[in-house]
Amino acid sequence: ARENFKFGNFINSDCAPIHKLIQEIIQSGAKIKFMRDPTRGGLATVLNEIVYNRQFSILINENNIPIKNEVVALCDLLGFDPLYIANEGKVVIVVSPDDTEKILKIMKANILGKDSSIIGEVVSEPKGKVFLKTVSGGTRIIDMLAGDQLPRIC
Repeated sequence: ARENFKFGNFINSDCAPIHKLIQEIIQSGAKIKFMRDPTRGGLATVLNEIVYNRQFSILINENNIPIKNEVVALCDLLGFDPLYIANEGKVVIVVSPDDTEKILKIMKANILGKDSSIIGEVVSEPKGKVFLKTVSGGTRIIDMLAGDQLPRIC
């Protein structure tokens, strides 16, 4: 039944050519530790790939993740977690703490990076996990997506 919903055009694609933004970031000389687009598996999958078999974890803050209200509403309606939705035209970058503000300034100066945000930090314990500090103040583990994202059945 979900396939027959008529949503109209209230959500625009986030697909965009980010190569010039990436080039500017690379040319800045910042100490980039990791960079990838969150296309397959979304933000959650990319972050889990970073920590897999590593001696650190990542803690992200739900309040700082720039997700449009329309996307949240549609995901709620369809039973999807927006953290696992593909984001073509976005980039996840892990940089040295000394370069964080420098990179954020470069990104925000570009129309394609205007909503960029520092969403989290690398933490030493426990190892190999991604944690989300939720809007309500709790913390939950963000696992690697296994297979296709299936809608919640409520």
